[in-house]
Amino acid sequence: MPFDFRRFAPLSRWEHGTIAFLSSTEPPLVDPNPDDRFDIYRKVPKDLTQPTYTGAIISVCCCLFILFLFLSELTGFITTEVVNELYVDDPDKDSGGKIDVSLNISLPNLHCELVGLDIQDEMGRHEVGHIDNSMKIPLNNGVGCRFEGQFSINKVPGNFHVSTHSATAQPQNPDMTHVIHKLSFGDTLQVQNVHGAFNALGGADRLTSNPLASHDYILKIVPTVYEDKSGKQRYSYQYTVANKEYVAYSHTGRIIPAIWFRYDLSPITVKYTERRQPLYRFITTICAIIGGTFTVAGILDSCIFTASEAWKKIQLGKMH
Repeated sequence: MPFDFRRFAPLSRWEHGTIAFLSSTEPPLVDPNPDDRFDIYRKVPKDLTQPTYTGAIISVCCCLFILFLFLSELTGFITTEVVNELYVDDPDKDSGGKIDVSLNISLPNLHCELVGLDIQDEMGRHEVGHIDNSMKIPLNNGVGCRFEGQFSINKVPGNFHVSTHSATAQPQNPDMTHVIHKLSFGDTLQVQNVHGAFNALGGADRLTSNPLASHDYILKIVPTVYEDKSGKQRYSYQYTVANKEYVAYSHTGRIIPAIWFRYDLSPITVKYTERRQPLYRFITTICAIIGGTFTVAGILDSCIFTASEAWKKIQLGKMH
């Protein structure tokens, strides 16, 4: 067969054009889903995976653990938290420098016509026999008296006392044994999550004390603010108390006993604020729980599976 030089001859311009035209008529290879190359969560075919009994146990435990943590976080999310802080300030500047006081006290051995309330302070106030917004209820067939009153005091050191000073005729031996049912300052706060000393003297029983003795209650009043979730603030006052009982004498003889409440204000204000966990923090915590649990469970399952496979190979090697 003669040697054909045309097989190695360069192609003419017309032949180049013909080949290019034939090549251009072939359909190009196009990806039907061009966006799937952005998928960072590539899927593994099921026939390339191997389920194990150990993996099933770990998966169930993992789901139960996630459920437990989710319920715990959900409970914390829907529960209102009350946080407190301390600062130096007068929180209720619109009160006009006044504090509302509520007093309820029983004197079972002193007639109502003898019982009175006196108020004094360092601003020069001296009121004997305060009667506004007060009520006297006879006890024990008129032998005793229960005094209930609401009044205001200035925000300066002072005292108010229950005594017989306002009576027309002073008794010789007034019996000042008593029971304090309530003594509170400012608004009444009835909040479940706040356990403060808003009525520290409530229930104080002095019925067995000396009938002729005076009683001194030294009060340290602490301004308190409670702010709910809506931002509404209520102003109240807590107080600490110390007391002493004594029979007083002067150069003229024994002094008429009384029940004294001497008070001073603390410069420190306690503020309680209702707060709820933000939604974004709750979502972040749940994502961290799910992701972290599955990651740790995957590592644990991988270690167990690798160890079991290595053990199987060692057993097969011993058989051979």
